[in-house]
Amino acid sequence: MSRNNANWILTAQCPSKLGSVDVVTRFLKEQRCYINEQHSFDDKCAQRFFIRTVFEPQNETLDPVAFRDEFSLRAADFAMSFELTEPGYKVPVVIMVSKTDHCLNDLLYRHRAGKLAIDIKAVISNHPLLEPIVAWHGLPYHYFPVSAENRTEQEQQIWQVVQETGAELVVLARYMQVMSADMCKKLSGRAINIHHSLLPGFKGAKPYHQAYDKGVKLVGATAHFINEDLDEGPIISQKVEVVSHADYADDLVDKGRDIERLTLAHAVSCYAERRVFLYENRTVVFSR
Repeated sequence: MSRNNANWILTAQCPSKLGSVDVVTRFLKEQRCYINEQHSFDDKCAQRFFIRTVFEPQNETLDPVAFRDEFSLRAADFAMSFELTEPGYKVPVVIMVSKTDHCLNDLLYRHRAGKLAIDIKAVISNHPLLEPIVAWHGLPYHYFPVSAENRTEQEQQIWQVVQETGAELVVLARYMQVMSADMCKKLSGRAINIHHSLLPGFKGAKPYHQAYDKGVKLVGATAHFINEDLDEGPIISQKVEVVSHADYADDLVDKGRDIERLTLAHAVSCYAERRVFLYENRTVVFSR
């Protein structure tokens, strides 16, 4: 069964306070909106409340401007920030990639098949290798080579594309460059990265081959928001798969790539469907 295309999404967060659920549900009832799905969570450590509500207006039309203005008056009593997402909205996205194509190919396919609520505006790479794949999908490809000498200028080019396309989200689909602290700050809360999750931790070249040499029994991947700490940003999604002594290094690479693309797609999907809440250095992610 397909999801109802008439569904609106209201997401909000505020300090923990009595009546925080009621202020949302009561307002929707008064607006003659039927709630189809609702998730909420109260973080007792952070004293923070999060809610995501999917609803369908019973009237023929809903004026989003009037809705936001009227709900703002109710939300103010709770110091509640909120976002209203209209039906059919697709998040404008810029994808960044280097030479490896498995995550890029997966996102392009899901985008073409309508499996993700995103609108890919452009692909940026520091290598020209993947341009034919992107061109086949009819999307702009920006080749911005980078070196120690031109890193600042290259990041300015990236930022210009993000601004010109109106990208709400930047997806690092195996973009193998460390971004500057300034760039991480600009993209805070709006850039998702993917990397392998191997225990013990293996850094540097050929991590899966290192893992094979140590007899690793699990491979996994982590999708997270970027920040100034390399691969340590707030986590959105993680997945793992069991491997055994019968899996050689190349097998680990193949399984690792599969888990990476699934984990990244899941994180992007959760973001696009407004299931991800970022507060300080942690996330709340409501299940799909």
